[in-house]
Amino acid sequence: QVQLVESGGGLVQPGGSLRLSCAASGIRFSIYNMGWYRQAPGKQREMVATITTGGRTNYVDFVKGRFTISRDNAKNTGYLQMNSLKPEDTAVYYCNAVSVVSGREYWGQGTQVTVSS
Repeated sequence: QVQLVESGGGLVQPGGSLRLSCAASGIRFSIYNMGWYRQAPGKQREMVATITTGGRTNYVDFVKGRFTISRDNAKNTGYLQMNSLKPEDTAVYYCNAVSVVSGREYWGQGTQVTVSS
């Protein structure tokens, strides 16, 4: 059974930091491109950052310089370090994995991030 389980969300003040984790099980994590997406209330889900199997990263403009995506294939885990958080970063954050072999795609259940004073 394939599972992507996010953790690390919570309530943080503006300017604060959080580190999200995405623990994968049931898949060979190293052959999956990984990404973090988010969905704010009333808005569509949007890409935040992606990382390929080879470690190449891509960020949406509004998080560049603040967020860092990384992965540890030995631990089957992906990460999103979020610094200098803003209220507009408030959303449910989802982990995504796509196989570079089959194209099969999986999503986590999401973790809530709330940035508020």
